[in-house]
Amino acid sequence: MDLITLTGEPWTDYGLIDSGHGRKLERYGQYRFIRPEPQALWAPASADWDAHGEFLPGSDEEGGGRWVFQKPVPREGWPLAWHEAHFTAQTTPFRHLGFFPDMAPVWSWMRSRIADKPEAECMNLFGYTGVGTLALAAKGARMTHVDASKKSVGEGKANAALSGMEDLPIRWMIDDAGKFVAREVRRGRRYDGIILDPPKWGRGPNGEVWKLEEGLPGLIADTRKLLDADSRFLFLTVYAVRMSALAIGELVRQSFGDLGGKVEAGELTVREEARGLMLPTAIFARWSR
Repeated sequence: MDLITLTGEPWTDYGLIDSGHGRKLERYGQYRFIRPEPQALWAPASADWDAHGEFLPGSDEEGGGRWVFQKPVPREGWPLAWHEAHFTAQTTPFRHLGFFPDMAPVWSWMRSRIADKPEAECMNLFGYTGVGTLALAAKGARMTHVDASKKSVGEGKANAALSGMEDLPIRWMIDDAGKFVAREVRRGRRYDGIILDPPKWGRGPNGEVWKLEEGLPGLIADTRKLLDADSRFLFLTVYAVRMSALAIGELVRQSFGDLGGKVEAGELTVREEARGLMLPTAIFARWSR
């Protein structure tokens, strides 16, 4: 198993401007925001950060917090784009802005895996607002998008319309990820690629409780049953937990070793514009062939 780093570079509609002292300054289109970032242990390049808004975290370990705005920001959101995928960014109660920009190198990598396979069948588990789904659909993939949140799936559909992709073959599923995958296994379905970005904790549409450490091994075992010798990839990202890339890499290696191919694990990072340093954001493991 190889250990690697995937680094997100700035693009027109997003950039990590500066970071340090436990915070980061980012640009989302024409708006700039400050958010907490515990891994930014160093000093920032500049002491003077000019931002439209800042997220102030809560005082307990369960999260929480609130946005404070210094300049007007459209509360209904504003349009951004990554290549063909157009989507709405907006400040959310969960400190992020409606998508995860550090996933950009993952979207590029997945597109490269299916570049020579027209109408590849792919699944996006915990798909959120669908930017990854649209990134693959734009290259001809037939997508199954799964999220337990009716609101997130609705935002995904709206982003598809914003991108002019509302008529592409995308199944939008409001469902518990584990139960949906188990049903797909029973149906004998197969996929060419699967991306999963599970939260640390969550609830399904019928009150199902998801805990990452408890649910992940079984979910990975079931996704293995949906892939075969002709499949191309599985990509797993993990955020905000006390877990090692080596641990999830070994989990994927043991589940997918019989398929051959390659297993890699490591860190997702974003390159800071001010100095070019890399800010770690998540760990990942992936299988490909």
